[in-house]
Amino acid sequence: MGIGKWITGAIGWALGGPLGGLAGYLLGSLFEGDSQQAQRVHQGGGFSANEQRNSFLVSLLVLSAAVMKSDGKVMKSELEYVKDFIRRSFGEAALPQALQILKAALEKDIDLPQVCAQIKLYMDPSQRLQLFHYLVGIANADGHVSQAEVEDLKRMAMYLGIPAQEAESILAMFGGKDVNSAYKVLEIDPSATDEEVKRAYKKLAIKHHPDKVESLGEDVKRAAEEKFKAIVAAYETIKKERGFN
Repeated sequence: MGIGKWITGAIGWALGGPLGGLAGYLLGSLFEGDSQQAQRVHQGGGFSANEQRNSFLVSLLVLSAAVMKSDGKVMKSELEYVKDFIRRSFGEAALPQALQILKAALEKDIDLPQVCAQIKLYMDPSQRLQLFHYLVGIANADGHVSQAEVEDLKRMAMYLGIPAQEAESILAMFGGKDVNSAYKVLEIDPSATDEEVKRAYKKLAIKHHPDKVESLGEDVKRAAEEKFKAIVAAYETIKKERGFN
């Protein structure tokens, strides 16, 4: 499904609250001169699965802009990361509108506490974890997450209601492949027993299973598979280091 279809279709909770004010500006920049089309963006009533999905994607683009501005400069590698995600998820034809929305968001001041509070209210924990994983991926697009980016990402996690240990776990997924990073991914200490390691892996495997976000569409579910693979890889690293099956 291309962005041209979802952005002109129904959008649910993203058009309310503080995010709605920003989203209204972004969508208006696309639909200027076509008031009928702009009116079709929000159809009112309850929020269907499609509206939830569309709201997730608008939120993703808005927070992408916040991360890209985090260290005071927008890197080409970060822009390419976003473009690649859109290409893989929606196809080349979707890029023009997505980049228009991103450009508009980069030019606006984003009230992160308020926007994230709205996202927290309407997204379930699995969706928020997937969103945060994507945001860390942007920061790591150049192969390094700066300290300024780390601090901003941790603040975003706090605003999104993601516990600090879970945020550290996702940050560690983009770190080194060493055993210390593996323990952080599994949210445990190196002193944990083998049984505690196994329990931690099973717990995270359930929490981060791609099926948790399947309501947001196959493209988001595919992105969740990358997060799931990082958990499996961390577990395999610890198993190899400890020598158990």
